[in-house]
Amino acid sequence: MTTTTRPAATTTIPGASGPARAFSGSMFTKTLFDNRRVFAVWALATGALAMMYGGFYPQITADSVASVPEAMRGFGLDDTASAAGYLQGAVFGLLIPLLVTFYGAATGARMISADEESGYLDLLLAHPIGRTRLLLHRFAALAAGAVAIAVVVLAAMLAIRSSAELDAISPANFTAQAVNLALLAILFGALATGLGAATGKSRPTVFGITAGLGVAAYALNGFAPQTGADWLRCLTPYHYYIGGEPLRNGLDLVDVAVLAVAAIILITAGAWRLNHRDLGR
Repeated sequence: MTTTTRPAATTTIPGASGPARAFSGSMFTKTLFDNRRVFAVWALATGALAMMYGGFYPQITADSVASVPEAMRGFGLDDTASAAGYLQGAVFGLLIPLLVTFYGAATGARMISADEESGYLDLLLAHPIGRTRLLLHRFAALAAGAVAIAVVVLAAMLAIRSSAELDAISPANFTAQAVNLALLAILFGALATGLGAATGKSRPTVFGITAGLGVAAYALNGFAPQTGADWLRCLTPYHYYIGGEPLRNGLDLVDVAVLAVAAIILITAGAWRLNHRDLGR
């Protein structure tokens, strides 16, 4: 008489099928796999936009500098003649920070809110994964996507550094700006993820609140000098993102610490609240 033994059953994260099974060992890797196209599109689109506008620098003339409206000078467009000044305004001061703000808001709203809204969150938590662990793994994947955006933007800037006459900016200073860019995206991702975890609001609501706060802070940072209230800038994350002019001065550890600590506080508050409320309410 022969006996057969069955292989031990393994528990896979719900929703894993096909190639996704190879990434279902943890919620972090599964989230990365599930959002791989989203992260890739954000990174490539942001990098392409940065490269395109960065490449315009050799075409900047004295007339174009003089034509900048006074109201826009608070957005970093007060010194478009120098390479660092141009990039700080036209690229890293206007377009790119708004894009990563929307990345953080849109991706953060997917992490918890979308699952709770669809009822998938209950299915996830029926498996051996705690609420805090789920939140942190999801947020880590969001942070990885933010780092990918920053790396692609950095690579794009270094690729055109010589051809676009941006040699006055060192690779180290480009890297410093990329670090701040990643932290800005992570901060707004922490706000959206934490807000969804704490309140249970729907995905569109979480995105709308986060994006609205981001745009309001962006406008405050840009227009505060016009009202003579420069100190208001210190209340916005954009001041710590670009106020230290990393393209000129390199990495400012205080600015980095402020952005990182703010993100930690937001995600910690969201995790605490998620563990103390009834889901679906």
